[in-house]
Amino acid sequence: MAEFTMELNDDQKQVRDWIHGFAADVIRPAAAEWDEREETPWPVIQEAAKVGIYSLDFYAQQFFDPTGLGIPMAMEELFWGDAGIALSIVGTGLAAIGVVANGTEEQIGTWIPQMYGTPDDVKVAAFCSSEPDAGSDVGAMRTRAVYDQAKDEWVLNGTKTWATNGGIANVHIVVAVVDPELGTKGHASFIVPPNTPGLSQGQKFKKHGIRASHTAEVVLEDCRIPGSCLLGGKDKLDERLARARERARAGGGERVKNAAMATFEASRPAVGAMAVGTARAAYEVALDYAKTRTQFGRPIIDNQGVAFQLADMRTSIDAARLLVWRASWMAVAGKPFTSAEGSMSKLFASEVAKKVTGQAIQILGGNGFTREYPVERMHRDSAIYTIFEGTSEIQRLVIARTISDMPIR
Repeated sequence: MAEFTMELNDDQKQVRDWIHGFAADVIRPAAAEWDEREETPWPVIQEAAKVGIYSLDFYAQQFFDPTGLGIPMAMEELFWGDAGIALSIVGTGLAAIGVVANGTEEQIGTWIPQMYGTPDDVKVAAFCSSEPDAGSDVGAMRTRAVYDQAKDEWVLNGTKTWATNGGIANVHIVVAVVDPELGTKGHASFIVPPNTPGLSQGQKFKKHGIRASHTAEVVLEDCRIPGSCLLGGKDKLDERLARARERARAGGGERVKNAAMATFEASRPAVGAMAVGTARAAYEVALDYAKTRTQFGRPIIDNQGVAFQLADMRTSIDAARLLVWRASWMAVAGKPFTSAEGSMSKLFASEVAKKVTGQAIQILGGNGFTREYPVERMHRDSAIYTIFEGTSEIQRLVIARTISDMPIR
């Protein structure tokens, strides 16, 4: 087990610099265009695939970094480039995590390559959990999965929303209810293969930020998938449901692993790293501007009102990164999140990103409010971090419940 450190080794520094170069040379020059177009930046994703950033191998190498710093380091650099394009590049990863966390070895080997495609024919994947009436309240989920034993098929019906790559994905991972009486313990995750009849794209959302990332509803109407597409397999599901029913009859409160929650638990520090990248990008623009912009015959950074803001911005960014790296290291080291450290990292970094990007606009003044400078886009993008994969309020609830060991509502 690697010791916790804030110092990257030589190999990690090389990877960081490589990703940073791609973000600076490929992502940033394209950011404003794809934000305006509000379309998936397929050419940029293809460039990322050609150099090896958009690939299963790349994410596997970062995921299995024994220090735990591979993924947060990569996320920070990509999102430093641009949040919308970066989310288009990494959005497939959430679906991939869902398969890795809950799937069999055969499912992992079969489906994850199909999520990414090839450099000449790139594909994307979507993780579909939220619903119109079930966002933070996963217990209100209505999408049903019913097993047809005669055909060894699952039949899915329902509507998912806020799905990154929803409808345009080659592979969809869908969380559905298999036993309504068990609440969240009666959920399971399913692989919906390419071109499956009954799956269609619903409304595509026009968003405040991360506009280069495709977000849409996914509609499932008598969508039939093979029995082998239940993540983890039916035997494992039946065993889990039997334990849950037994505990329910006994009035027990044993915590049973929820497939969607397992995915989010694994990804929250990574979202914190995304927020750190956006915050750092805005801070750097503001710092450069403050050193070159003159008012009353001197650079505006000579004024304490500006200099102190920049000092606070840098301090909060570094503090957020520390929380993210700690949580990422704890995860790979097998350390339990006894104080919900994963949620802490996502909460703090998300709030920092919103605040820092707002401060950057203030430092740039009128220029910061225009699209001639990137900080207004960064500010719009930063708003998503306090919303997706668990709002800041939900993160606080998770932390409060964890540190108090009480069912706070």
